[in-house]
Amino acid sequence: PVGQAIQRIRGVDQGFDPHGFLAGAEGAFRMIVDAFAKGDRQTLRALLSDDTYAGFEGEITRREQAGETQLSEVRAVQEMAVDAADLRGTIADVTVRFVSDQVNLTTAKDGSVVAGAEAVTELTDIWTFQRDLRSEDPTWRLVATRSA
Repeated sequence: PVGQAIQRIRGVDQGFDPHGFLAGAEGAFRMIVDAFAKGDRQTLRALLSDDTYAGFEGEITRREQAGETQLSEVRAVQEMAVDAADLRGTIADVTVRFVSDQVNLTTAKDGSVVAGAEAVTELTDIWTFQRDLRSEDPTWRLVATRSA
């Protein structure tokens, strides 16, 4: 089914290249993780759908109000694969599984650890990117995230 959906996407967008898409998805993954940790709303706004942005922005606001600081570093992406793909009209969804080594640490105003650790942890994230293939905008926006 994934291969068939990719072929349907390529039928609408002849320039769609799964390998190029995955390279771009990795770049977006790293940028979004970094922007979320830093509270960089401008970068997130450009890369996330409205609903996904609202969730991320709400958590950034909560952290700011609590005086917490987030440190997130993607040290390495060990594995990346397209888990699912779908095409509804000209709206394409591609779901990518990222297995990465990350450091995630949230600290309070006084420097105490609220969540996470300074240790490198292997995480599996499943992110869905979406794009209207007829749009002039080449950006695939993040529309869903979950951990596995």
